[in-house]
Amino acid sequence: MLRGGSVTDTDRQNGKTLSGLSRHGGGWLITAIAAPLLGGALLVWQAWTLAAVVGRAIEGGAPIATLGPSVGLILMILSVRAALGAIGDRAGTAAAETIKTGLRNALFAQLLARSPREAEQAQSGAASSAIIDQVEALDAFFSRYLPAMVGATILPIAFGAIILPLDWLTGLLFLITAPLIPLFMALAGWGAQVATNKQARALSLLNGRFSDRLRGLVTLKLFGRAEAETDGIVAASDELRKRTLRVLRIAFLSSAVLEFFAALGVAGVALYIGLSLIEYLNLRSSPMTLELGLFLLLMAPEIYNPLRLLAAHYHDRASAKAAIGEIEAQLGALPKAGSTLVDAPVIRNKGALGVALSNLTLRTPDDARIILADSSFNVAPGDHIAILGPSGIGKSTLLEAIAGLRLYEGDIALDKLTLADWPLSNLRGRVTMLGQKPRIFAGSMASNIALARPGASLAEIRRAAELAHVAGFADALPDGLDTHMGEGGLGLSGGQAQRIALARVYLRDAGLILLDEPTAHLDAGLEQDVLDELKRYARGRTLIITTHSLAVAARMDKAWRIAGEALLPMPLPARKHGQVA
Repeated sequence: MLRGGSVTDTDRQNGKTLSGLSRHGGGWLITAIAAPLLGGALLVWQAWTLAAVVGRAIEGGAPIATLGPSVGLILMILSVRAALGAIGDRAGTAAAETIKTGLRNALFAQLLARSPREAEQAQSGAASSAIIDQVEALDAFFSRYLPAMVGATILPIAFGAIILPLDWLTGLLFLITAPLIPLFMALAGWGAQVATNKQARALSLLNGRFSDRLRGLVTLKLFGRAEAETDGIVAASDELRKRTLRVLRIAFLSSAVLEFFAALGVAGVALYIGLSLIEYLNLRSSPMTLELGLFLLLMAPEIYNPLRLLAAHYHDRASAKAAIGEIEAQLGALPKAGSTLVDAPVIRNKGALGVALSNLTLRTPDDARIILADSSFNVAPGDHIAILGPSGIGKSTLLEAIAGLRLYEGDIALDKLTLADWPLSNLRGRVTMLGQKPRIFAGSMASNIALARPGASLAEIRRAAELAHVAGFADALPDGLDTHMGEGGLGLSGGQAQRIALARVYLRDAGLILLDEPTAHLDAGLEQDVLDELKRYARGRTLIITTHSLAVAARMDKAWRIAGEALLPMPLPARKHGQVA
């Protein structure tokens, strides 16, 4: 029982989350909901006009010529209803796309905001499945289910309120049969929700497994495990297929239940009207006219049609709830209802940032070793600092902690404001970091540089490439900065890839620059040229560089070294003549 209650609570919470997301549909979602309601109102007018035309023609013997305006009115109503249907479908699709795009942007920003070193980090395959596949599973909920739900809630009641004064027995028949449809839909829906949750979980696990095996394909081949893992993925895929078929089986069951009761209701109304018209059944105070009987017969299926449409899309609700649950399981809580899905504007360089470390204790990611213990360290705004130490001492970890990418004990403050108090968009805009192994994606050099600032102009990208000494080797290629590279910088040397990543730093325009061995792959002459340009650019900005090279450290204003779990100041050799200060 406790487990069942937990599932119910989770299901209810997922429903609230979906309701909160629907607020971001804006005018498109309102239009998608309003169009079917307006179409329902026109349907009553159309049915009444059609019944009147037939009644006047058969019972009243009216000439065909006199019925022309009414027939034209019916055709006009049909055209307007068709247009409203098309508008509703288009608006529903647009609302769903708006919500999905905003949610994907928010989830992606939330994923990027996390430290890549977090212990509880979602697997890349599962994360991509959540952002792409599970968000896509919300489409039908907003584009089809929500309009159908509102229509099924309002239209049958409105139609019944119109019919009941005209014929109490028909209204009573609708009153008895119509509520049975949502009741049995709910019973079938509980089973569908459980099956859908399992299907969504299986899909995420399969995506994560496939991504991991693909990444380690070379290792699997070396150890002769490729075929075994392929068989495992085939088996998991087959299990996912079976789970999907279980969901469809329950969905078809709910549709069959609806069709049964809808057919029963329509048949009952048709039988009652037929017996009343031939005067075999007299339950009315006045005889039933052909016009009234035809109107009731035309409206009978329309009472159930909104419920039939809801049943057709009812499994979309189960799929959406399961998708929300899987997204939150992989990426954390979604934006709350009423919050915006649009990223906050990034605040870029507004001057150099001071850095203050107080009683900082920093450990390796596995907690096996302490890097710094109760250390304090201050960098004034605009200072250029070098941090030295042997490989593996923790220089990279210290930079990552300053950038907010590592857990630490003690205090780290930027501009006298602790990292925890910095708005994330401001922190990412005013701090930039270049690691030892920058990520180069498959694409052009220009697009890789532009990752630092989406929307940057070609002139700004070109300028950043020149500052980082990328333009020199790029211009020697036929396509220049538009030259495409392979994943991971395939086709580039280590120094070229490092300079492309350095160009991102220039394009980012941050007040605090953190560089981890930025000249490690460069020869001595190019190293000095890159440092000259970097020093000129960093005037008015705070610069912290980790390095093994005393020559690089000599170009900075001050130098510190990590030794014995402490940060210690160290003297610098005099600068050579001609070096940029």
